[in-house]
Amino acid sequence: MAEQIIGIGRRKTSTAIVKLVENGSGNILINGKSLKEYFPIFYQEEEVIKPFKVSNMEKKFDANIKVTGGGPTGQVDAVKLGIARALAKYDSSLISQLREHGLLTRDPRMKERKKYGQKGARKKFQWTKR
Repeated sequence: MAEQIIGIGRRKTSTAIVKLVENGSGNILINGKSLKEYFPIFYQEEEVIKPFKVSNMEKKFDANIKVTGGGPTGQVDAVKLGIARALAKYDSSLISQLREHGLLTRDPRMKERKKYGQKGARKKFQWTKR
């Protein structure tokens, strides 16, 4: 069996565990579904395969991905980071290419917590004079 390269990506509350298998045909399975089935919108699919395109490794690997938590946007970015990290682990000469396109940087933005005595994170209750 071919060697597996594992990369973990996170974004917001989503976590993706990416397993790349060498000598593949470019198959991408996400939670047991095909890429088109799991991310039906065109730009989501483009974002997921971006690390492969940047590194010219489109048809060299099969990817088996398990993604949990969050919504579609967070999951897309988590998968993208996981793939990029796995490719960087596979061949360290790709790091500069991937970093140039911002694919190895984890997006640190998280949802701000709701504060007590307020309606939301920033929104206050309406103030009345009388």
